[in-house]
Amino acid sequence: MAIERADNNRKDRTVKLTKRETQVLSLVLEGKSSREVAFALFCSKRTVDYHLTKIYEKLEVSNRVQAMRRAAVLGLVDVGSSESSPV
Repeated sequence: MAIERADNNRKDRTVKLTKRETQVLSLVLEGKSSREVAFALFCSKRTVDYHLTKIYEKLEVSNRVQAMRRAAVLGLVDVGSSESSPV
């Protein structure tokens, strides 16, 4: 019963990412490494890793794949990117 309550609280919880966290997550969704994200956002790799840590905490996940799945379920990012659209 305690597990069900915890799951319900988790589902009801609203996750809010900062603009920068959303930018980082979107670039990660494109398959970019932390170094590539840092280059694109004009910051250090360490800064990107910090943002990823905060994103993981907010989404209650422990890696990029889990973060991508959870963000998609919560509607935080658009997974139907232009890559899958016909040209």
